Amino acid sequence: MRLYTREWGTGDRHAVLVHGVMSDSRGWRTVGPALAARGYRVTAVDLRGHGHSPRAHEYTAELLARDVVDTVAVHPELVMGHSLGGLTVSLAVERLQPDRVVYVDPAFGPELPRWQRVLAPAFLRSLAWASAAAIARRNPRWDPADVAIEVETMKSYDRGVIPVLLTPGALRAPDEMHVPSLVVLADNSHLVTKELAERLRGRGFEVRVVAGAGHTVSRDDFEGFMRALDGWI
Repeated sequence: MRLYTREWGTGDRHAVLVHGVMSDSRGWRTVGPALAARGYRVTAVDLRGHGHSPRAHEYTAELLARDVVDTVAVHPELVMGHSLGGLTVSLAVERLQPDRVVYVDPAFGPELPRWQRVLAPAFLRSLAWASAAAIARRNPRWDPADVAIEVETMKSYDRGVIPVLLTPGALRAPDEMHVPSLVVLADNSHLVTKELAERLRGRGFEVRVVAGAGHTVSRDDFEGFMRALDGWI
């Protein structure tokens, strides 16, 4: 599937950005221009079922990855994926063949117990209809523009994508590092435990934590997030 893309910059280097679940390319509204200012031509995709990309009858992490490969040019200098986008990038990296990868609080685990998998869809549906005020209360460090984007993206994504996160075995960290890779984590990440972070370091990944930041690291602390990319962009 060919995906909708949003672009910033006209630099000689190419960067590809992949958002997380219930979001779309607008979530990179600060990161895209910042990379463009550093000489990149930045392409941010809307994953299938999100934003302006088509809805589908089937959603798997592998299909999300294939869509990205079918949409963007291979051999970019940089690929960055957040949350579900990080998992997607991990499955696409061998085919995309970037120079380096940044995983932002990626959906590498943990697998939820069965009772949580049963309750999760209803919980996520409730999030999708949260008001701007509720989102702002949950995310007090966000800019109002990010709150407004969150309201729109959470209402518009295809609920059929949720099973991607709940299928047993779907959330998994890469077994090996194919290209130089940085993992930027939220403080006390719920998706990459301290034990998993150490295993990733053992596989060659560099792991950095943005102190005080939540899951949407770049929205919680943009300056801290950009500092965490030092040496990688």
